[in-house]
Amino acid sequence: MKTLTYKHTVAASFTGYLVLAITGVFVPLLFVTFRNDYGISLEKTTLLVTINFSTQVVFDLIGTKLISAMGIRRCCVVSHLVTAAGIISLAFLPELFKDRFIGLALCVFLYAAGVAVAEIIVNIIVEACPSESTAGALSFLHSGYCWGSVAVVLVSTLFFRFFGIQSWKILAVIWGIVPILNAVFFTKVPIAELDRAEVPVKKMLKMKTFWIMLVLVVLAGASEQAVEQWVSTFAEESLNVSKSAGDLAGILMFSVMMGVARLLFAKFSVKIDLKTAMIGSLSLCVVSYLIITLSPNAVLSLVGCAVCGLSVGILMPGSFSLSAGSIKGGGALFALMALSGDLGCSLGPSAVGAASGRLGGDLRKGILCAIVFPAIMLAILTAMKLKSKKAVSDGELKEIGSA
Repeated sequence: MKTLTYKHTVAASFTGYLVLAITGVFVPLLFVTFRNDYGISLEKTTLLVTINFSTQVVFDLIGTKLISAMGIRRCCVVSHLVTAAGIISLAFLPELFKDRFIGLALCVFLYAAGVAVAEIIVNIIVEACPSESTAGALSFLHSGYCWGSVAVVLVSTLFFRFFGIQSWKILAVIWGIVPILNAVFFTKVPIAELDRAEVPVKKMLKMKTFWIMLVLVVLAGASEQAVEQWVSTFAEESLNVSKSAGDLAGILMFSVMMGVARLLFAKFSVKIDLKTAMIGSLSLCVVSYLIITLSPNAVLSLVGCAVCGLSVGILMPGSFSLSAGSIKGGGALFALMALSGDLGCSLGPSAVGAASGRLGGDLRKGILCAIVFPAIMLAILTAMKLKSKKAVSDGELKEIGSA
């Protein structure tokens, strides 16, 4: 039997992010179907998104304790199996309840709990793997979510095209097999010894830098998911395009462009200034939100969705890299950053849904309200950049004066 290396470990971790994409993208593709078949309102549809990310937040909080109690490999395998149970149960659990929403909510809870713990673990595993650039490795890892999203949209669209949207339960079972196979993979790959020299959580909580980084990760998640979670429904209902066209031109291009941004960052992370790149991305993100929501043309709005994907690509891995570079917090830091990211991922789409509900069900206005997230993040990073420049300038002046 061929000896498995750390390249296989990274591949398994990359697949872990593909599983995260399945849970994040597949159900939103079915939002309209759920409403038509199960009579679920826009507000309840929004609640499914909230349950997803809120559950992830809870399990982010207890994730490190679970890892310590079970061991990193065993916990990784179990978390994948729980995720599989949640995805597969979509095919039958809602039918067991008079109120189909309860069944859907239970499925979402299951797979959200699983992927929350799995996400923490794969970040820790990749950070521990031998690598030339941890920032580049993490960006490559996070790109797995993007390419996973592309795969989910393409395969799902083709499946619905040939077998009809009414066959979605079969596809749910098929997607559920992926985390099962990856769980088996994780029983075989090598896992590097983790670095235990890390800043204690109590000390981290007293650090101003930690809280700034936490806010950045929250805003990064909100900026990304506010559009991604709603782009399929937005294309169908607000732009009046077909489901296939909306999924391919909307969420697919969003994911492709986000993946491209993350791969480019992984390749050039050593050569570029991260804060400058993130400020440029956030400026483009604000513009993309305006294009999506204010354009009178459906094609231009879909182009705006693709541009948004490109603009948010490096925000999450970039925020993780800034955090890891500023604070040597190890596994606890990644757990807290994952928690923050999930808070943001819940906040963004939930805010869009809530705003849309209050504004007559208009998703355009809901997404426009969410522009506040990238705008605030842009202001914070710009202030950090200016402060860094001032510190460097003051240092140079002191050197000249002492000379």
